[in-house]
Amino acid sequence: MFLARFCSLTSRSIIQTTLKCNETSFLHFRGLASAANYEFIKVEKTGEKKNVGLITLNRKKALNALCDGLMKEMAAALDDLEADKDIGAIVLTGSERAFAAGADIKEMQSKSFAECFSSNFLTSWDRIARTTKPVIAAVNGYALGGGCEIAMMCDIIYAGEGAKFGQPEILIGTIPGAGGSQRMTRVVGKSRAMEIVLTGEQFSAQDAEKWGLVSKVFPADKVVGEAIKLGEKISQNSKLIVALCKESVNTAYETTLAQGLKTEKRLFHTTFATNDQKEGMSAFAEKRKPNFTDS
Repeated sequence: MFLARFCSLTSRSIIQTTLKCNETSFLHFRGLASAANYEFIKVEKTGEKKNVGLITLNRKKALNALCDGLMKEMAAALDDLEADKDIGAIVLTGSERAFAAGADIKEMQSKSFAECFSSNFLTSWDRIARTTKPVIAAVNGYALGGGCEIAMMCDIIYAGEGAKFGQPEILIGTIPGAGGSQRMTRVVGKSRAMEIVLTGEQFSAQDAEKWGLVSKVFPADKVVGEAIKLGEKISQNSKLIVALCKESVNTAYETTLAQGLKTEKRLFHTTFATNDQKEGMSAFAEKRKPNFTDS
């Protein structure tokens, strides 16, 4: 009865999926041996040189609702891909119907303020934002609530033509809790962010591109492939220098111009302590392709 109260959905198959999600949330996912161990995501190495990590959310019947178990699995997968020296970029995607339609409401609806506050609820969700390797979101279908928030935690968003974004938390009596009001405002501006979070209305991939939330829009069946191609292109560069460059851009996003310029200069200076800076500039002078060693 306890689990049923938290996980009641519209069909028996969805109930079973959600029950498994709640059960699995108590497990420790770090250090899983292979993708076969994952219940709610799929993980593989892809690209011509197998240098792009692909994480696919896999709760299709629940429109990839973000339960605790799924988020723990994703964190474990990101740990594994970050530790893999062959991987230069990561693609995060869902299904053609839904990237992620939001957080699992049935799982959180009965939580109290004391429980949320004492556990710092949703804090662990920012694992995507803390990933040092570039993460590309390939979004099809619904990216709503928590789904929109995890897309915004990624470094680059590619979207399918029919993708729908939104922060509908206001419609169920709450507000965004994993960065929706903060990251959205920094990207689209105060007025438009206010409109999005105060109405809960969805907006299209085309609007998301126009407002700067999405980099490019593709036909739905091309999005993941294009994201993987982008990951392959990024992976051709020094992984060490890519990480420094990502840190520099994030500093611009998160701090003042003065602090960002100072950080950029220091990171630029730092590259001159690397073998890859020497190799890259030597290759340019010698008119050949660089052989980066990520050192």
